[in-house]
Amino acid sequence: MTANSFEPTRPAEIKPRLLPIIAIDGPAGAGKSTLAAHLARTFGFLNLETGAMYRALALKAIENDFGFDEEEPLLELAGRTRIELESQQEGNSVLLDGLDVSRRIREKDVTSGASQISVHPRLRAWMVAEQRALGVAGGVVMEGRDIGTAVFPDAEVKIFLDAAPEVRGNRRYQQLPGAEQPKVTEAALLSEMRERDERDRNRAESPLRPAPDAILLDSTNLTLEEVLVEAERIVREHLPLPK
Repeated sequence: MTANSFEPTRPAEIKPRLLPIIAIDGPAGAGKSTLAAHLARTFGFLNLETGAMYRALALKAIENDFGFDEEEPLLELAGRTRIELESQQEGNSVLLDGLDVSRRIREKDVTSGASQISVHPRLRAWMVAEQRALGVAGGVVMEGRDIGTAVFPDAEVKIFLDAAPEVRGNRRYQQLPGAEQPKVTEAALLSEMRERDERDRNRAESPLRPAPDAILLDSTNLTLEEVLVEAERIVREHLPLPK
C-alpha cells in the first residue's frame, strides 16, 4: 500500500467484486485476529488486518518524533509512508517502508499511539480508502473496527465479535510473553482497554458500533473452539460455499 492521496474513495467508485467479503468488527481483545485468520484458512480467503495499518503509521510517527494530537502532520507523514500487509497462515506480516515491523507494532507504545491517531477524521478517511483498495476484488476476511459500517458496508457477511471488558482484558494479559507480565498488572491493562473502548466508540469518524445487519457474536462465555465453530456456521449460512 503506497499512500499518495488523502481523498477517500466514494462507495460509488468501488467496482463490482468477483468474490465475497467477510467483515469482522469488534473492540480490542475480542479475538478478531484469531477468528479472521481461522476463517481465511477455512474458506481459502486472504486475511487482512486493518488495525495493523494504524499501528504501522503510529510506529512511524513515534520513530519520527511526531505527536498524535495534530492531524495535519500525520496526514503529511502518511503521504510518504508505504505500508504493506502480507497474508500469512496465522495473520499478517506488516512491512513499513519495506521493513518487517510485525512484532514491533504489537508493543504497548504503538498500540496506544494507533488508538490515538485513529480518532482523526481525515486520516481515518484516508485509511478507509486504502483498505477499500486492498479488498476491492473480494475474497478477503477483513477485520477491524469499522469494516462493516464504513469500509465495506455491503460486505456479504458481517460479524461483530464482542466480550465483556474483564474477559477481554484477561485474555490480553494472558497473551503477554512471560517476561512482560511482571511489568504490567491485569488491572492496568483493563483500564487501558476501557480507555481505548471509549475513544473507539465516541470518535467523530466511523465510531465502533455493529452494522445494522451485523451478526453479534459474544464470546464472553464461549471457548475459542466454540467461537470458531459458530463463526463458521454464520459464514456458511450466508455464503454459497460448499457444506
